[in-house]
Amino acid sequence: MKLPNLKTKLPKNRNIVKKPIGVPPAIAHFDKGLASIQDIIAPSSVEVDFRHIRIGETFYKTLFVVGYPRFISPNWLDPLINFNHSVDISMFCYPEASSDVLTDLRRKIAEMEATISSQIENGQDVDPKISAQLEDALAVQEQLAKGVERFFQFGFYITLSSSTTQELEEITKQLHATLSSMLLTAKAATLQMEEGFKSTIPMGRDSLYITRNMDTTSLASTFPFTSATLTQNKGVLYGLNEQNGSLIIFDRYSLENANEVVLGKSGAGKSYLIKLETMRQFMFGTEVIIIDPEGEYDALVQSLGGERVIFTASNPVKINPFDLSGMYEPGENELGLKILSLHGLLRIIMGNLDATHDAILDRALVETYRQKGITPDPATQSKIPPTMQDLYKVLLGYEDPNAQELAFRLEKFIKGSLAGIFNQQSNFDISNPLTVFDIKFLEEELRPVAMHIILDFVWTKVRKTLKKRLLILDEAWYVMKYEDSASFVYGIAKRARKYYLGLTTATQDVEDFLATDYGKAVLSNSSIQVLLKQGTSSSEQVGKIFYLTDSEKQLLQSAQIGEGLFFAGQNHVIIRIIAAPHEHQVITSDPKEKLKMEQKAVQDAIPEKPMNNTAQTNPQKTAESSQNINSTEAIRPPENLTTPIMPITNEVSNVASPPNKPTQ
Repeated sequence: MKLPNLKTKLPKNRNIVKKPIGVPPAIAHFDKGLASIQDIIAPSSVEVDFRHIRIGETFYKTLFVVGYPRFISPNWLDPLINFNHSVDISMFCYPEASSDVLTDLRRKIAEMEATISSQIENGQDVDPKISAQLEDALAVQEQLAKGVERFFQFGFYITLSSSTTQELEEITKQLHATLSSMLLTAKAATLQMEEGFKSTIPMGRDSLYITRNMDTTSLASTFPFTSATLTQNKGVLYGLNEQNGSLIIFDRYSLENANEVVLGKSGAGKSYLIKLETMRQFMFGTEVIIIDPEGEYDALVQSLGGERVIFTASNPVKINPFDLSGMYEPGENELGLKILSLHGLLRIIMGNLDATHDAILDRALVETYRQKGITPDPATQSKIPPTMQDLYKVLLGYEDPNAQELAFRLEKFIKGSLAGIFNQQSNFDISNPLTVFDIKFLEEELRPVAMHIILDFVWTKVRKTLKKRLLILDEAWYVMKYEDSASFVYGIAKRARKYYLGLTTATQDVEDFLATDYGKAVLSNSSIQVLLKQGTSSSEQVGKIFYLTDSEKQLLQSAQIGEGLFFAGQNHVIIRIIAAPHEHQVITSDPKEKLKMEQKAVQDAIPEKPMNNTAQTNPQKTAESSQNINSTEAIRPPENLTTPIMPITNEVSNVASPPNKPTQ
């Protein structure tokens, strides 16, 4: 391939010099008054001390590594990379010419051999340190001569930061201890803190230039991009980090908020993870409240002694959506907030409402409370609240046809097929530390209504008493597909931290959940996100929201049950959910395993029948004795039967066995 001619043609008159075009003085003076990029990013002040450097309100200290261990292994820098404080690490590699290195090595080897020979001639013990250095130098010389290895100069710098000098010194001591455990020797860049800071910012400039000889293999082992650990000193175990085998332990209540989102397709292990976390949070004294649309938590409730509330028309447990919290907070209108919440609930029941119907409904709600003596005055809000039937009567009392239409939409919950579920006074209060609201037996169209009412009921309870609680909303897509319910869930997620509440939302309909603004808002207000196995289409959408790489998206598509990505703050790792055998028996939802456990339980419940040695040795005599005692016909076993007859127990001894069949 012929390269193009890139020679520049010079003008005939080479003595011509082009003068630069000058900037008018007015424009130059104007530019001086503008803020440059340097002005924007520059700190307010910089103070350089011989032990640290202060930039703005933050103190920095740089250390350089001068001593390395003789033997290292892959990932040997992991303790430093996972140091429990923010560190900036810079590594500089300078390749050296092999010929120059071999010349220096030959000279160095000759010096060490001469030293050892001198010690032997003088009758002294050979210095083991020099012997080890000579052995290493000979090995490196051989590898370099063969071209297997190359030689480098390696600079390794670490910068710590803190808001106070006292904390900076304490962190420095911890770092020295960590480096010592790795057989690394580090020294502070005294009187060179400015150069050290410049060497560890992302500019690629080595202002310190403190290097050490290193060959290719050793240099490759310093590759810093190893997996991080997501482990705290306290909390519950979520699973194993599949990248390095470390435990993923987190206390969700120590983060900026205690909310969690679990996304995954059906059968990916969402319920398994939620049940496992529920058991472990329950052990730490957390009150757990679960809204269960599929009836998956029955075994968990029985195992932990919880309470299961089943929602059906025949069940005596009722929740009145018109209940007030009875709390008064300055600046809040409790009645107004409740009416807004009822607007959202009634839109789910009645469908979309135009401005006319919405205004009539608002007026009817205010009138319904007024008839019970309840007004915006907090002193009146402790009275018995109205029910949905009272609202129905108020709407019927209006002469407006639009009000009559609203009453007709509400009628099936008052007199029709759905009567008796949501139109009675509340007779239930959360008193058990584990409460599960089971709505499995409700019709599909009633589940969003029930979930909205339960959420409102639980939120009222949470606001009354401050306590460490966990609210689990399983199959959240039931409520997130309605704008009013989704807005209510988002409001809980945003305010939960104030009331010591952690909200867990789980859904298998990932695309619909993330398609709404409220779904994305709930996700952004959750400190912990767990992504389990995803479908092809949903993995693309999840990848855009979480900024996943192609390999991470591929991992989510091919993940096994209980595998996925665990996000906590800005970090994420690959997780594998693990449970102890006794936990697995309680939380598994695999139908095959559940069937086996049920069959085993039935077999264990059958009492073993006692054996009689006499019957085994002489079955004929035993049968004759049984005939004399019970006056029944004894059956002799067939001649080809080799197994002895089991004796008949006392409870059934008066029953004769059928002919030609041995008793078992």
